Amino acid sequence: MNTAASGGRNPLKFVMHVLPGTLLAGVVAMAATLVSTLHGGPQLLYALFFGVAFHYLSSDPKAKPGIEFCSRNVLRLGVGLLGARITATQIAGLGWSTAAIVIVAVITTLLVGYFLGKRLGLNRAQGVLSGGSVAICGASAALAISSVLPHNKESERFTLTVVVTVTVLSTVAMVFYPLIAIALKLPPELAGLFLGGTIHDVAQVVGAGYTIDHPTGDYATIVKLFRVAMLAVVVVVVSTMFKTEREQLERDKSAAGGLTAAKKQPLVPWFLWVFVFLVGINSLGFVPAEVGKGLGDLSRLCLVVAISALGIKTSFQELAKSGWKPFTLLVVETMWMAAFVLAAIYLRG
Repeated sequence: MNTAASGGRNPLKFVMHVLPGTLLAGVVAMAATLVSTLHGGPQLLYALFFGVAFHYLSSDPKAKPGIEFCSRNVLRLGVGLLGARITATQIAGLGWSTAAIVIVAVITTLLVGYFLGKRLGLNRAQGVLSGGSVAICGASAALAISSVLPHNKESERFTLTVVVTVTVLSTVAMVFYPLIAIALKLPPELAGLFLGGTIHDVAQVVGAGYTIDHPTGDYATIVKLFRVAMLAVVVVVVSTMFKTEREQLERDKSAAGGLTAAKKQPLVPWFLWVFVFLVGINSLGFVPAEVGKGLGDLSRLCLVVAISALGIKTSFQELAKSGWKPFTLLVVETMWMAAFVLAAIYLRG
């Protein structure tokens, strides 16, 4: 059943329709947050694994609408709210050479994902998704990019495989990349460029940067937020690339279900307008620090709830069907990005 259609004319009916599944995803998210807070470790990965444990509820008629709502609508809201963490001043403060290194690293990593994915027998959507997750901001980017790709059961399974793998790789990088920076005796600015320009998730960048010292942590965070800011551009480009395929898939689904023709897909998803709007007003100083922090926390909460719902929709058997190719692709992309940024630092020095 389509959640939007079932309750679009009656807000209260819609809320009651999605409430059971939303509460289930929320409880899973709370459990993941508690374990992450008490024992450390990646919050999103805990949410995914805890959600998989409740896969048997994914087909429950009461829970399913809320699970679908969280895995799509709540996810998109969380991505849009990421804009509250970024200002134009932060980006301008990087300097043109640092910005150029990061931009080229992101573009080449996307290209590696696209072309190597084709060589491995993956479709172009899977190559773009894996490349974008490594190039931009890990699990958050994977979820954002997947929302504008053609949507089916296979794509959901691949997205979750990417989320699991990229989160593990990001955690490994958080441990070992600071050791590389120290061994190479990189100054804070260059160490921050290396860490912020290569590690996938924001939290792991912060952890790695401040492991070395405070200046490195500050610079690494700003570089990372610049990569996050590029998410809007990448999603628009990907949305344009796959617009026809998405619309065709929606028409096929509508025809198979005997529904009316699917509506035309927007070129720029609504959550990207939220992202750009928040970056704009934050850059103009209209967002107080406390409000910005609150919106950032709300964004993280939405993403944890969304990944919990995605986990509920997936079984370990389905994840295993993805095979070794996504893992290999993500490892190569990660190695490429690290090697490229280190080479650029060496040439810049």
